[in-house]
Amino acid sequence: MILLLWQKIRYISVGESDEVQLFYYFVKSESNAQVDPLILWMTGGPGCSSLTALAFEFGPLHFEKVDNTSSLPRLILNPNSWTQMASFIFLDTPVGTGFSYTNNPDARKSDTMLACNEAHEFFRKFLFDHPEFISNPVYVGGDSFSGLIVPIVAELIAEGIEKGIEPPIDLKGYILGNPVTIPTDNDYEVPYAHGVGLISNELYEVCTHLNCEGNYQDIDPRNVPCLDDMNTFNQASNDFYLLSNLEHGNFLEPLCTFYAPKPRNLISDGSLDEKFLELKRRQRFLASMCRSDGYKLAYSWTNNDIVREVLQVPKGSVGNWQRCNYFGVSLTTTVRDCVPYHANLSRKGYRSLIYSGDHDLIVPHIATQAWIKSLNYSIVDDWRQWLVEGQVAGYTRTYANRMTFATVKGGGHTAPEYRPTECKAMVKRWLSHDPL
Repeated sequence: MILLLWQKIRYISVGESDEVQLFYYFVKSESNAQVDPLILWMTGGPGCSSLTALAFEFGPLHFEKVDNTSSLPRLILNPNSWTQMASFIFLDTPVGTGFSYTNNPDARKSDTMLACNEAHEFFRKFLFDHPEFISNPVYVGGDSFSGLIVPIVAELIAEGIEKGIEPPIDLKGYILGNPVTIPTDNDYEVPYAHGVGLISNELYEVCTHLNCEGNYQDIDPRNVPCLDDMNTFNQASNDFYLLSNLEHGNFLEPLCTFYAPKPRNLISDGSLDEKFLELKRRQRFLASMCRSDGYKLAYSWTNNDIVREVLQVPKGSVGNWQRCNYFGVSLTTTVRDCVPYHANLSRKGYRSLIYSGDHDLIVPHIATQAWIKSLNYSIVDDWRQWLVEGQVAGYTRTYANRMTFATVKGGGHTAPEYRPTECKAMVKRWLSHDPL
């Protein structure tokens, strides 16, 4: 498996004059690659490398978590890999993400539609390079910010099919996890926080019923009472640690920023290993309990010269690799509402799986349920439990537009990272057209 993975890593040139070099990892299905689905996966951010999905969520390899900062991290097999039932292309997009790069400063500037067009161009060129996969059923997938990317890429592929653009693609649908979808996603943080007991009834009633009427983000500056209410909410969050001292990706997890800051904060002022070793013994012990601490292994691995040579990364093309290159990616969000793309794909008959880790404060599951409801499709399988190994793994509902929504119980913003066994079962059933 490891040798197979390394043999399928390379770049594909896209954009004007092929100036953008998009990097990808390609892993064939461990079952039957000739007929199993082919899934193009794009991690969110924007600017988060697809190695995040490969090595920390559902890819075939994970880093072995050992307290050894002096040697190259080891890769071990993941028993819950989704590559057991599908082939995956893990794509670093947009340019500046992971190992994707360009030598033209002008080409570093991107926007939503440009990034989607480049991903679409990449995928068609990939199929030309790998014609043995042209007949495979195709899905597009991603999580978080990719909720604004995946539906557009799927729509571009669908339009290409209608226009007869080569190569022919057997698009079947798309998969999204905790997806950013509409500007009002953030409005659901307050009611969600109240629903799970993070803010009081009184504060919720003040924010919701009296003045703000459910709109907490784009507040009319003339609505002074609402602004005052939100100041109260934010001050309460800071003064009483209602939300500010929680891990927003999964509020059940410990907040690890102090002990294991986001890698992009460490990389700017010293090596990860040095910073980690500087921590006091007690702090290092607590850091080892943090899920995010495993991310530092990816830095040791991707910034190793031998690894880069194996990955075929040209010398000098990419500086320090960053898991999420928030400041190095120049992407303007030009599409902020993807509901019309979901509606259009539904009209064309494409399947979709939308799942939400139910302990995510970043994109709460109730926000996702709200825009799904706005599509106004009838329910064909109403709200019910779905089980894994006899235990409740979450709740699900299926709609007449062939869209399945599922919560993942105990899952966070990247649900497969928190509930790998359950998410593997969920995706396997859905790809097989079985009920969750």
